[in-house]
Amino acid sequence: MGQALWRLSPRQQQQLQEELADQLAERGGGKQEHGICKEPPGFIDLEMLPPELGITILSYLNATDLCLAGCVWQDLGNDEYLWQGLCKSTWGHCSIYNKRLPAGFSYRRLYLQLDEGSLTFNANAQEGISYFMSKGILVDHPKELAKFIFYTRRLNWKMLRIYLDERRDVLDELVTLHNFSNQFLPNALRDFFRHIHAPEERGEYLETLITKFSHRFCTCNPALVRDLGLNPDAVYVLCYSLILLSIDLTSPHVKNKMSKREFIRNTRRAAHNVSEDFVGHLYDNIYLIGHVAA
Repeated sequence: MGQALWRLSPRQQQQLQEELADQLAERGGGKQEHGICKEPPGFIDLEMLPPELGITILSYLNATDLCLAGCVWQDLGNDEYLWQGLCKSTWGHCSIYNKRLPAGFSYRRLYLQLDEGSLTFNANAQEGISYFMSKGILVDHPKELAKFIFYTRRLNWKMLRIYLDERRDVLDELVTLHNFSNQFLPNALRDFFRHIHAPEERGEYLETLITKFSHRFCTCNPALVRDLGLNPDAVYVLCYSLILLSIDLTSPHVKNKMSKREFIRNTRRAAHNVSEDFVGHLYDNIYLIGHVAA
């Protein structure tokens, strides 16, 4: 067949190739046969997928890519339920969600505004918050702002740290959103610093964060506090000890690592009521899992 093909005129060759391509298409094409390759099938139509899976796939796209995707999947691009899901999966809490929406409201437009506001926030935190308020997305209330920050995953942590340092009322509300019930102290501290990033240097802001964390941890664990004889001051000391131990064990610049016995001795000098076993478990956690503020 391959040799006979070359004896045909160019026009006959083209006609034969088209016929073979049609035959391959009818058989479910995409495979190469006798040197002729049919174009592979295009992208799957997202409308054929369950809505939850479609939202998950599109949540990895930014606003520009989503608009381009909307040009391809026009029906999908105009699906308000899809845009509502994308908004709430990325920005879990906004004041506008709890308002009575006006006629003609578009979740697609809201998504673009949320994306624009987040980009603005990541360049200048105050301007970003002002943008959200100007669009009616947020109201200027510490609890609303704290919920927005807590449930949003697109805010730059450096800008967020600057903003929270300036807005201590928002920081207070943000701390109360954490639930440390039945969590081991180092794990709770990691969870805390995941949402509220620790500053790079020790100073007043770090002391404020640890103080607020200590009070919240004791509030969430009254039984543990009673059984172990803890109080906010003791938790504060333990948190500082954990941070210093994390630096000591993870830093490549520290050659002589602190031993478990040294950590227990140094910590119990400052926190007399804490048992030796409990402090030893703290050391083991850092040794095995790593830095509490990484």
